[in-house]
Amino acid sequence: MELQQLRYVIEVAATRSFTRAAERCFVTQSALSHQVAALERELGERLFVRSSRSVRVTEAGEAFLVHARAAVTAADTAREAATSTGGRVVGTLRLGIIPTVTALDVPVLIARFRSAHPDARVELTVGNSDALVEALRRGELDAALLGLRADAEPQGVAVRELSRERLVAAVPSGHRLAARRRVRLADLADETFADFPSGTSGRAQSDAAFAAAGILRDVAFEADSAALILGLVSAGVAVTLLAPGVVASAPSEVVAVALVDGPERIEYAAWDARSPRGVTSALLRALETSTRTGSGTGVSDDEAGPEESSEPAPSRH
Repeated sequence: MELQQLRYVIEVAATRSFTRAAERCFVTQSALSHQVAALERELGERLFVRSSRSVRVTEAGEAFLVHARAAVTAADTAREAATSTGGRVVGTLRLGIIPTVTALDVPVLIARFRSAHPDARVELTVGNSDALVEALRRGELDAALLGLRADAEPQGVAVRELSRERLVAAVPSGHRLAARRRVRLADLADETFADFPSGTSGRAQSDAAFAAAGILRDVAFEADSAALILGLVSAGVAVTLLAPGVVASAPSEVVAVALVDGPERIEYAAWDARSPRGVTSALLRALETSTRTGSGTGVSDDEAGPEESSEPAPSRH
């Protein structure tokens, strides 16, 4: 059994594909398949069930993966510990992010990290917060940037709060509520919504807020992409609730309106506190200088005016 074989098994399990695993490991598919098959013969167990359309991890494979990940992590940690004595940060940082990070500029963060640690590599994965936390627990990621509703702090991982902000209503510029300085959830009760898929952490904050207010809403459009959701708003076919920083990047046809009783979202940096790798510690240091001081949306609670008023903004004429 060789360490590289363990890496191959981990990648096949993560991608559910021998082809994609080979691409990520920079080897040919035939070479990777040969090594995995050799390992299965050595173990006397099948780790994967292969078909023309999919690859599924067997029960034996799931049991093997727990220890394979631990072994690879231990080997990487040992190598990093040896090199860190000279002050170098080496290895691959596996970073997961949600697609709606607003607390910091992710490209700038990665550029700063790479500049400070040229011997380290960064691999980026985009997903929803729940999936990213689970990947952290399984050891598939080193760190993640999450966005969760205020009462849903992630469990089983270490976290650092980056920002918290109240979601805003994003409506088309010609919408009946576009001239308001602020609105309530009840004002949106009869609207057609675009939102993230049901069951995802991105959707949960809005669902919980409307449920707590006793309001049923019509979510006709579901999408994984904030850009697509905002595109639907821009086209005039839906409204949505999003973080102010996300709406700030929307087309000019989209207007952000403050929500008095809107849900609050907290962004976190999360990592496995049991044995943070050198690259993880280096990332956390980079985060200290990368967190923004504001969302830059131009919509804040102070600007929204007194909570008692829900009237249209006065005319500028």
